[in-house]
Amino acid sequence: MKIIIAGAGEVGFHVAQMLSSEEHDIVLIDKDSERLNQAESQIDIGVMKGNAVSISVLEKSGINGADLLIAATSVEDTNLTTAILGKKLGAKRTIARISNPEFQRENGRLDMRELGIDAMVFPEELAAKEIYRLIKLSAATDSFVFGEGKLYLTGLVLDQEAPLVNKSLIEAVQLMPDVHFTVVAIQRGEKTIVPRGDTRFRPNDHVYFISKPDCVHQITRLSGKAGIEVNNLMILGGSLIARIFAKNLGKKYNIKLIEKDREKCFELASELTDVMVLHGDGSNVALLEDEGIENMDAFVALTGDSETNIISCLVAKSRGVKRTIALVENMAYISLSQSIGIDTLINKKMIAINNIFRYVRAGNVEALTSLHGVESEVLEFVVNEHCKITEAPIKKLKFPREAVIAGIIRGEESFTASGETHIQAGDRVVVFTLPSAISKVESYFQ
Repeated sequence: MKIIIAGAGEVGFHVAQMLSSEEHDIVLIDKDSERLNQAESQIDIGVMKGNAVSISVLEKSGINGADLLIAATSVEDTNLTTAILGKKLGAKRTIARISNPEFQRENGRLDMRELGIDAMVFPEELAAKEIYRLIKLSAATDSFVFGEGKLYLTGLVLDQEAPLVNKSLIEAVQLMPDVHFTVVAIQRGEKTIVPRGDTRFRPNDHVYFISKPDCVHQITRLSGKAGIEVNNLMILGGSLIARIFAKNLGKKYNIKLIEKDREKCFELASELTDVMVLHGDGSNVALLEDEGIENMDAFVALTGDSETNIISCLVAKSRGVKRTIALVENMAYISLSQSIGIDTLINKKMIAINNIFRYVRAGNVEALTSLHGVESEVLEFVVNEHCKITEAPIKKLKFPREAVIAGIIRGEESFTASGETHIQAGDRVVVFTLPSAISKVESYFQ
């Protein structure tokens, strides 16, 4: 696949890095020579110095033969213009990173595809949705929905006395025969395990389940966790993510939002009528205590400073807050959450990259996510009648051992897969895969 990426920032660079090992023809465009030199020295791609909104630059990059153009700079106007120009100049598909909610809200009235933009990625909205899922499933470290909520991905860390500990996967299934789930991966220290029937669970294993939504509560119990009822919630920082999250959930929770910029406080108070907006510096522990942090069920730190977010979450934990979530800018921090005592670290750029990747994968990919700290992908494929996956029951397909067919959505029904399951055209299939098996997995769904 010929892929052109506009923007060598963290999103563009990581997309290029993740794709470079998959034999794609990639060209990375940026105005910054230092960024391009760094990218070229680390990954096997082509680079081009220039402005992506320049017709001549796009043409020199090979836009006329491009299968995909990803406009992923930090400037929304540049991304929209680049995608529109790219489509007119011959790109088969275009994706633009955006930061204005209006484009999402008005997409029904103003069809962006008519302008030449096939898809838009709004990292802040995606991050707000992920935070909501994590608050709703309060014991989970990871949460993602497939098939409009018909299947759930849930990540949980096993407590020392969890019912699953020292049980094999076969024994675990027998603990609750009426609860249907698939364990797709276990993260044990630095090692990722694709479990088999005789794999045994250990304390502190980070386990990833696929199940129907009505089974999530029982799975949480198997991990030794108690669900937390969240009523009182404190948000630190009035960022765009915080605005989206609080605006959608102000009626559902009792929310206090702390922002240190006085003018922004007035804007937030006017916009978020169901939220108590407070002016103050959230890094001040005395302020957090004065505002009743010890009475909060959850604390979400969404300022623009990663260290402030991490430290404030640690303060919240020390004051007895059960659920803490911190936004971080550095992707390398993501895997550290459990070791430093924060429930979940999220990165909006990584969330955006996952969303972009579903347009790169072969086959019809409806959704894609990754697991925090685990090199893997979980994909939702839509099956057509020509797919190899429909030729026989799963146990006869020689599906790669580094991947797991976890669940099936068939019409309005959903169920976990077994060796006897025969996948049909029209099914939506959720698959976990390690990087080494991605190309083989794709071949079953083309």
